[in-house]
Amino acid sequence: MMGPVRRNNKKKRKEEVIEKKAEVLVSGSAQWWDVLSKKIAGNPSFSKGVDEFKYNFQMSRKTFNYVCSLVKDHMMTKTHFSFVNGRPMMLHDQVALALCRLGSGNSLISIGDSFGTHHSTVSQVTWRFVEAIEEKGLHHLQWPSTEQELTEIKSKFEKIRGLPNCCGAIDTTHIKMLLTLSDQEADTWLDLKENHSMILQAIVDPDMRFRDIVTGWPGNMSDSLVLRSSNFFELCQKGDKLNGDKISLSKEMELSEYIIGDSGFPLLPWLVTPYQGKEISEAKIEFNKRIIATQVVAQRALAKLKEVWRMIQGEMWRPDKHKLPRFILVCCILHNIVIDTEDEVSNELPSFRNHDPGYRAEVCEFVDKGGSILRDKLCMYFSGKEQNLACDDI
Repeated sequence: MMGPVRRNNKKKRKEEVIEKKAEVLVSGSAQWWDVLSKKIAGNPSFSKGVDEFKYNFQMSRKTFNYVCSLVKDHMMTKTHFSFVNGRPMMLHDQVALALCRLGSGNSLISIGDSFGTHHSTVSQVTWRFVEAIEEKGLHHLQWPSTEQELTEIKSKFEKIRGLPNCCGAIDTTHIKMLLTLSDQEADTWLDLKENHSMILQAIVDPDMRFRDIVTGWPGNMSDSLVLRSSNFFELCQKGDKLNGDKISLSKEMELSEYIIGDSGFPLLPWLVTPYQGKEISEAKIEFNKRIIATQVVAQRALAKLKEVWRMIQGEMWRPDKHKLPRFILVCCILHNIVIDTEDEVSNELPSFRNHDPGYRAEVCEFVDKGGSILRDKLCMYFSGKEQNLACDDI
């Protein structure tokens, strides 16, 4: 009975820390924003009720100030940057510039013109910001560290479509690049749709928060191969992750921890995917519906990521392929920071669901015996519940 109380107190303390860090940088924020908002070009006419600040920076002022507190030491101790008129860039100027670059996807030149600085300064400031978020914000993207946190995640997953002991949903998306013929590595990044792309694999919790990501691999790699190349796969196979307590579905049936994925992933002792084939039983069809409806949280998270951080939404013009994975990581961290600091974000759904337009769902035919047993247990569990409900109605 005390679990929820401890959770609420912990959450309250966490929010107080965020608020305290943010207050340090609030002074004068209204003034600098009023000046900057007049300089940024290309804004639409805002109707009543639209938060112009949030539109430009993809986050509230409170979250913006918290981000400033995270990156302050890293960004202000090295090279100092200036506007073309010679005025030095303050911390909030640099963070605003970097967020506009990541959030708008506009060119270095157009953002530099908007802010009144050189495009090379936009590039350098944004990269400094990426380094700072990697160093100071990575704790916002991690696997649950306490049993209490994992229990809450399982409970929320179960409320979606009843899946018990589920710890995450996995999916992948393509980050497209526009490479030139002069790029000697261009063919390496050519995927099955004849696009140059990089894969992002993400494991997501019920609140659309990223808990584990893998990126940097060419877009022609299958979902299954990306998974097998990940540290997460290695840890799960060794029993060092998804190794929490089993739950009892009945006197004869125990269920271990697992994540869920679509048909592009292998069926494993810790990864449940839908049944394949056209001629499957009604019970299996209903089970597939549960998996698909629950796995939607991963699709929504990736759609939201691309919708908000538009630098990785379209085709990126000749990106540095060694730096791009770090840009993707930072966008994922910022996505989580917004969720961690703004409660209402969990209820905001992306305006589009297809995070990977033009790409068909893959089919992986690999079936591990342990995975098959796990899936059949779940299917029998739901089939039994439905039969009991039907009997109760008689």
